[in-house]
Amino acid sequence: MTDLRIATIQTVLHWEDIGANLEMMDRLVDSITDADLVVLPEMFSTGFSMVPVRLAEGMDGSAVTWMKRAAARKNCVITGSLMLYEGEGHDRKYYNRLIWMRPDGSYETYDKKHLFSLSDEPRIYTPGSERLIVTLKGWRICPMICYDLRFPIWSRNAINKEREATYDLLTYSANWPDRRALAWKTLLQARAIENQSYVIGVNRVGDDGTGITYTGDTSVIDPLGNILYRKEGDQDIFITTLSFTELVKVRRQFQFLRDADPFQLL
Repeated sequence: MTDLRIATIQTVLHWEDIGANLEMMDRLVDSITDADLVVLPEMFSTGFSMVPVRLAEGMDGSAVTWMKRAAARKNCVITGSLMLYEGEGHDRKYYNRLIWMRPDGSYETYDKKHLFSLSDEPRIYTPGSERLIVTLKGWRICPMICYDLRFPIWSRNAINKEREATYDLLTYSANWPDRRALAWKTLLQARAIENQSYVIGVNRVGDDGTGITYTGDTSVIDPLGNILYRKEGDQDIFITTLSFTELVKVRRQFQFLRDADPFQLL
């Protein structure tokens, strides 16, 4: 199994301005060389906004189209979540949807399951009901969104019938506010330790249009919970190489996943 080269983009977001955000992301992504995967924040084209009636796009909109073009141009996977809709008229539903965009234009989607109850997100958006597991260079990757981080059963890395872990890398695209930064940093490490997996959390910085401040703390955590990278406050692009050899070594030395309780989320 080969190692995986990943770029994280921690940036400000232009509040509810899709054009400005896509133009900015174009510049940032173009500055990255030789990455297999680029991870963007949650709702990277708008910020964490509750007005999808005005801002949400369809799957053929400008943001998804930009992801297709950027992934093809950089020959890598690009992932992050967007404000999207499906259906028309009274049947229209809005989603906080993560897109896993491949260089060939094919993609997978994950709709955020845990909608943030301290905002209007559960009232406005429709929750997802299924996890997404994708593969890249032989790695099994489970991408999630922000508030999902607080719910360990949803991210549980159970052993399958082949006696292998379900995934090797867990990612979170987020707009996680500074006032709860301790929870963000602590839970990212907890998810890595309990799941014996690499964990990457990509957060934004700056202020949004509602006066909420974000200090980033984008992090890369190894399967033992060690912090390989963490950045507070500033915009930053970080490129790291994850070692599959190290992951296998940890899982062989400490076979905790095989001792896990046999339960699953109903």
